[in-house]
Amino acid sequence: MWNYRTPGIPDDLFITSEGIPGPTKEEIRVLTISKARIREGFLVADVGCGVGSLTVEAALQVGPSGRVFAIDEDEKAVKVTRENVTKFNVQDRVEIICGKAPEAMRNLPSMDVVIVGGSMSLRGILETSWMKLKEGGRIVVNAIMLETAYETLHELKRLRFGDIDVAAIFVAKGKFVSGGVMMLARNPITVISATKLG
Repeated sequence: MWNYRTPGIPDDLFITSEGIPGPTKEEIRVLTISKARIREGFLVADVGCGVGSLTVEAALQVGPSGRVFAIDEDEKAVKVTRENVTKFNVQDRVEIICGKAPEAMRNLPSMDVVIVGGSMSLRGILETSWMKLKEGGRIVVNAIMLETAYETLHELKRLRFGDIDVAAIFVAKGKFVSGGVMMLARNPITVISATKLG
């Protein structure tokens, strides 16, 4: 299936379902996991897990001694996440929670990393992430919309996160056509990461 320690599982290996976002594209997942600085034994929350591609990638990084909490309010997304977690054999280290964030985050233990997809309740999710993150913990937000990126930056500064990093990612993938390889652009993503300082 995926016998590598490095992130970057090919997109087509994930189970998907119409109407559920995801998977987060391979190149974005690689960068997200890198910015999260996940280590073995870490506790990670994937807020707005969609089909669970980042959940699976994070679970491979935390190893058997770590834990990933996958949160989504969509019951279909939770079902597909569960299927992907089982497919990649990481169910021993993943807890899937069907609920709306930030309320669904309130019973989580202290976290090492929080990964956030775009959300309508972004301010509340970022505030709850600040409360749940350990000192030195990392947050990574993947923003598709400019408004999400702007709000994330504003809130991270207000909450006094440090080491704020912003990366706009533009990916084009090659498609083989009769005359050669045509590059097809994917939607740009803004990846924002930061550290909870003491």
